Amino acid sequence: MRYDNGLEHNEYMIQEEEWDRDLLLDPAWEKQQRKTFTAWCNSHLRKAGTQIENIEEDFRNGLKLMLLLEVISGERLPKPDRGKMRFHKIANVNKALDYITSKGVKLVSIGAEEIVDGNVKMTLGMIWTIILRFAIQDISVEETSAKEGLLLWCQRKTAPYRNVNVQNFHVSWKDGLAFCALIHRHRPDLIDYSKLNKDDPLGNLNLALEIAEKHLDIPKMLDAEDIVNTPKPDERAIMTYVSCFYHAFAGAEQAETAANRICKVLGVNQENEKLMEEYERLASEVLDIEAKNPNRTPEKTMAAMRRKLEDFRDYRRQHKPPKVQEKCQLEINFNTLQTKLRISNRPAFMPSEEVGLFCCFYKDITTAWQGLEQAEKGYEEWLLNEIRRLERLDHLAEKFRQKASMHESWAQGKDKILSKKDYESASLMEVRALLRKHEAFESDLAAHQDRVEQIAAIAQELNELDYHAAPSINERCQKICDLWDQLGTLTQKRREALERTEKLLETIDQLFLEFAKRAAPFNNWMEGAMEDLQDMFIVHTVEEIQSLMSAHEQFKATLPEADTERQAILGIYNEVQKIVQSYGICSSLSNPYTNITPEEIRIKWDKVKKLVPQRDSSLQEELSHQHSNERLRRQFAAQANLIGPWIQTRMEEIAHSSIEMGGTLEDQMNQLKQYEQVIVNYKPNIDKLEGDHQLIQESLVFDNKHTNYTMEHIRVGWELLLTTIARTINEIETQILIRDAKGISQQQMKEFRSSFNHFDRKKKGNMEKDDFRACLISMGYALGEAEFARIMSLVDPSGTGVVSFQSFIDFMTRETGDTDTAEQVVASFRILAGDKPYILVEELRRELPPEQAEYCIMRMPPYNGPDKVPGALDYTAFSSALYGESDL
Repeated sequence: MRYDNGLEHNEYMIQEEEWDRDLLLDPAWEKQQRKTFTAWCNSHLRKAGTQIENIEEDFRNGLKLMLLLEVISGERLPKPDRGKMRFHKIANVNKALDYITSKGVKLVSIGAEEIVDGNVKMTLGMIWTIILRFAIQDISVEETSAKEGLLLWCQRKTAPYRNVNVQNFHVSWKDGLAFCALIHRHRPDLIDYSKLNKDDPLGNLNLALEIAEKHLDIPKMLDAEDIVNTPKPDERAIMTYVSCFYHAFAGAEQAETAANRICKVLGVNQENEKLMEEYERLASEVLDIEAKNPNRTPEKTMAAMRRKLEDFRDYRRQHKPPKVQEKCQLEINFNTLQTKLRISNRPAFMPSEEVGLFCCFYKDITTAWQGLEQAEKGYEEWLLNEIRRLERLDHLAEKFRQKASMHESWAQGKDKILSKKDYESASLMEVRALLRKHEAFESDLAAHQDRVEQIAAIAQELNELDYHAAPSINERCQKICDLWDQLGTLTQKRREALERTEKLLETIDQLFLEFAKRAAPFNNWMEGAMEDLQDMFIVHTVEEIQSLMSAHEQFKATLPEADTERQAILGIYNEVQKIVQSYGICSSLSNPYTNITPEEIRIKWDKVKKLVPQRDSSLQEELSHQHSNERLRRQFAAQANLIGPWIQTRMEEIAHSSIEMGGTLEDQMNQLKQYEQVIVNYKPNIDKLEGDHQLIQESLVFDNKHTNYTMEHIRVGWELLLTTIARTINEIETQILIRDAKGISQQQMKEFRSSFNHFDRKKKGNMEKDDFRACLISMGYALGEAEFARIMSLVDPSGTGVVSFQSFIDFMTRETGDTDTAEQVVASFRILAGDKPYILVEELRRELPPEQAEYCIMRMPPYNGPDKVPGALDYTAFSSALYGESDL
């Protein structure tokens, strides 16, 4: 006998195409088939109130055969012939065979005459054909049907059980454990599987047959002794009996599937709620950090400003780094939560008003964080500028005091001298002497003009720079200027008085005059030299101190010439002494033209010579200090020039890995985790560079020509590297989550990535609008303008004009994946409720695990339909709320 399924030209059970007549020659197999087929037929005929005793005799007239087909198909067959003649029986059997043929079964070598004649082989073959068509053909498990589907179902159900390995429908069932496993899988209360023994096949088979007959309403179609004693039990008998188990448990599996679907949906919803709570907690913690708006009130002293700088560094080292990690983790949690909501068809997460700043995470948080960074950078620059300003102010103030003290010392008593009227009682010689003396004073006064202007300029600069002691300096400067104006006025008046009496006084000592004229500028030069040699200096580089040392060497080169001038001036005075001695002039005669004495010139000259080596020593000390600063610069630059390119290289590797990395997503994740570990292990180098940077700042080194990298560049690069590796890992985790949730294969993920990379022409990790259109066309989409605009609104809701890889993956998974919907959840609840529009509390607790059952009871609203009963719950409204705008 051959049979096939005429629908869609698919043949099922290829191994049964030909009826193997020799099989029935085996008495053991024939006996098994008689018993099994008879029991199977009776299990259906009992529904019509009848049964058969002898399978080949009771079907000969065709009446019970037609009745059997009506019971198992639920359809009416043509009215049978009631006569007892042979042709009546043949007509009835033909009606049954015609009905079987109408169901797509092709009967070969089976005729009505053979059935009417009681041919055992043909009768059993016909019953087997009926069993295949109505009990086995419609079995479908994961795209397999009929015998293969039934076998796969058995394998899936018995897979967890020890000593059970179902590979066929004969020897795999001899020890009885496979039957017991099927029963225990669906009704564990009926069998204690742990107590079964593989070495007791007869006991196992009898136990399974008895329990199936007693509790599952499956008739005893097999004989345990026949199965055990037959080397290869009859395949058709086993298949027939196993199909009864499949149909018996089909309803229970439907309820189990519905309960599993509900558990899955509720589990996803509960997990998402936990992620939302965790997100809002972490967001509140991140919001605790405030953009520092420190007090920028300038301090009066260097020590106070240095304390402010140290406080700021403590903040950068201790308080800020943990917040950087919290910000990165918050971004990862936000992306993970939104991805899980998308792939489970849930609405996007909208944070509560307390953390509403994170509704648009990248725009608000990133902007706030950048504002914090800018505030920190501006405050640090202000601190350093203030320190430089105070340093310069201290230098200017000291310079002012030195110049002011020297000028005040020079001007002391000058007003009284200029106010004298000694010329009124002086002789001609004395008046002329006073006139020459006054001329010398005017020369000295002119020489001091630059010094007074310098003092006023320094005071003005200190006042403009808001020096804390500016009032006292201004007061002192004002006194000097007033005295200077007074001296100018007095000098003019005295000259006028002396010129009026000059005609009366004719004596003048030319030598004294020459001495005064040459001694005054020389004395002024010595005072300027002493002032310069004691002048404070501020330098920041080796070149600057070397420039000062070069200028000092040039000054020392002028000392021999100055010594010659000194000797010449002293020679004039010696000439005066010779004249005094030669002409007997009073030895107490003093130079009427100047107060400068040879002794004063000698004292000042000795002081200049003493200050020169002191200046040499201070310049050498500063040179050593600048060399030390240069070593700090080079030390910092050497590390920065290594760390900067290292960070850039890691950034490029991560960027390339996200575009070109092959293998599975897990391989990519492992590679990125290795990158992350390398980055974490590199942290001590950053810490060491921070230490060198602190030494440089403590030494007040503000520039470094040996490197283009600043510590701020390194910090920003390091934080960007940490954020990038964390974001890239999160992207791969998101892809894995999408792949697992949507059932997308690794090959599909590779194809998505390959298509995205191909059309990402600028290799920036985003496809532009035209590139995305070309990508969709290459995948076979027929795009009109309206359809393309609809797709763009899905992948680019903010209208940026570009499509990210994450948006591309979300779109493709929606196009290719299979997700749960509200309608599917409603259908699942309807199964559990027995087709009622509501469900009861006891039904939820019976069908669902305790946690999910209580979850539904707490959130499911009461049912208010016209057929409501006490305690009825509305599962339709609950299912819709899971996928709509609600607080769930």
